[in-house]
Amino acid sequence: MDDNDAIIFPKKGKRSPHLGPVAVIAGTETDLLRLCKLLDFDSGTYQKLFTSRLYPANPSAAGISIAGPVVGAPYATMVLETLIAWGAKRIIFLGWCGSISEKVKIGDIIVATSAIIDEGTSGHYKNNDTRLSFPSASMLTKLNDELRQNQVNFHNGTIWSTDAIYRETRKKVKYFQRRDAIGVEMEISALFTVAKFRGVDMAAMAVVSDELASFKWRPGFKMDKFKHGRKTACTVIKDVCRKI
Repeated sequence: MDDNDAIIFPKKGKRSPHLGPVAVIAGTETDLLRLCKLLDFDSGTYQKLFTSRLYPANPSAAGISIAGPVVGAPYATMVLETLIAWGAKRIIFLGWCGSISEKVKIGDIIVATSAIIDEGTSGHYKNNDTRLSFPSASMLTKLNDELRQNQVNFHNGTIWSTDAIYRETRKKVKYFQRRDAIGVEMEISALFTVAKFRGVDMAAMAVVSDELASFKWRPGFKMDKFKHGRKTACTVIKDVCRKI
């Protein structure tokens, strides 16, 4: 693959903000707004980034930017590509996922140690027979260390990233369970792939919003333990960002 043959590529324009080295991508608006509050951003002061909001670094959060919401691998990587082009070098993604392990429950936090590529975006950045992508070791360590320091129970494990949430069939869930995946979502494998391609450090956390391991869907979006898990994840990310 010729890395320099792209006709359209991300770049920093004259009016593009310089973001500083640290960026957080929030998959959902609710987590985006919570991160803004924790990092002392004015949630009403932002600039548009495609259909997302971008909160560039400010004096109270020097070197830290926040962007979101995002959904799906193609769109999430468009946002990531732009953040990298505008200066981000260490990025954390926070999303939601379904559990496909009996040991992982609604409200639990997963820190992805790898991601199985079952989305279409990654293949345009690399050819990988293993169909796996990975976070940077340094960022993975930082997230794990901060969770432990905050005495938060969490899971390290493999995430299955798919383009089609309504095609999470019993056959597929069984297949990815055999590959030791513990959660399923739509963005992480592509984000890891693009981050490696562009030479930046990235890690990802996902809070479990629903369960599929028993092959019967159990949603938990309104449960208090899911809300608590998201609050905890946002606090941990805030602490990591302040330190790096």
